[in-house]
Amino acid sequence: MFVDKAKIYVKGGDGGDGVVAFRREKYVPEGGPAGGDGGRGGDVIFVVDEGLRTLMDFRYQRHFKADRGVKGRNKSMHGANAEHMIVRVPPGTLVLDEDSGEMIADLTRQGQRVVVAKGGRGGRGNTRFVTTANTAPEIAEKGEDGEERNLILELKVMADVGLVGFPSVGKSTLLSVVSAAQPKIGAYHFTTITPNLGVVDVGDGRSFVMADLPGLIEGAHTGIGLGHEFLRHVERTRVIVHVVDMSGSEGRDPFEDWVKINEELSLYNEKLKDRPQIVAANKMDIPEAEENLREFREKLKQAGKEEMLILPISAASREGIQELLYKAVDVLDSIPDEPILEPTPDEEDRKVYRYSHKDEEDDIVIRRENDLFIVESPSLERVLKRMQLHTQDALLRFDRILRNRGVNEALRKKGAEDGHFVRIGDFEFEFVEHD
Repeated sequence: MFVDKAKIYVKGGDGGDGVVAFRREKYVPEGGPAGGDGGRGGDVIFVVDEGLRTLMDFRYQRHFKADRGVKGRNKSMHGANAEHMIVRVPPGTLVLDEDSGEMIADLTRQGQRVVVAKGGRGGRGNTRFVTTANTAPEIAEKGEDGEERNLILELKVMADVGLVGFPSVGKSTLLSVVSAAQPKIGAYHFTTITPNLGVVDVGDGRSFVMADLPGLIEGAHTGIGLGHEFLRHVERTRVIVHVVDMSGSEGRDPFEDWVKINEELSLYNEKLKDRPQIVAANKMDIPEAEENLREFREKLKQAGKEEMLILPISAASREGIQELLYKAVDVLDSIPDEPILEPTPDEEDRKVYRYSHKDEEDDIVIRRENDLFIVESPSLERVLKRMQLHTQDALLRFDRILRNRGVNEALRKKGAEDGHFVRIGDFEFEFVEHD
């Protein structure tokens, strides 16, 4: 089974907690602070593996969560950082953030890697909070939460040559006779509903990867039929071999078929019309094909396309196949080695949202519900999540943060008085006026 789209959840590991500890050694009755920092949580990293061809593995495993960092220790020892989680993906994988629409990565090369979910920082131990005013602080931080995301993975087949054309024109037959691939072949439309790949040995020491792609129909650029499920794979091919049924079976006009397929390609992505293309005039073993080929060439000339490369072949009898392979590999040799990777119109229109902590520093909203004051501030909520508010020192530090950020003053302006309650995130406390 070929799987070319998957939805998964990833989460970086949480950071380890810092600790409050003091030196407890013989003959050192008043040892100083000795609480170590927590270790960093592991990242979730995607790595390209050429041995993979589908997203099948993500059909069965949809959640990927890295390990958390180790908690800090006494004697100022830091907790160990967690190992990163390595997730292998096939070349041609597009990684999208499901919530924001951000394109995170376009993974095309062997060994290419990208961090899709960062691990959280480790919390600081009490050795980090020593000041001249407080030489023995009982303050430590919790580890930061790891980044979490819902991702969409889309696979665009990576092939040197892509076979395109209407259903039942002989694409699968052609792939089967030039490679060891065994695509499903049948005398009905849409025999191929998923891409098939085959390695083609030209015979002169050169080879390339050929993809038999599902047949197109009119309106495919709008999603009709297999639509976008097919077209996104065409973008990855460096050379297009356009297979045309030159026998005109089913009463079809070969030239009209050629025009319609090219229209669908250019409507989906205008850059595809400039992709090198070879017309494989198939089924030339059928008597009507010779006359149809002459008419086809004449219509191309009238349309100003007489330079189009046309090679008559018969996939069934293998006539002209070797010449087609030589020509395809010659064209490949004449263009850059790297795949031509152009964004689809949908990708060009996507907005990319960047997360910035700095943007939130001054964004504090306070609203009142009876005697409860709710403070909305993502940055303060992050601070609170990391604080261990079970010691007097920690509470005093948090109070200083509120005063420095102007929260206390803003609460007074909203009418807060002694005895009123304030909520920030999940934390609720009583407002106290300072002298």
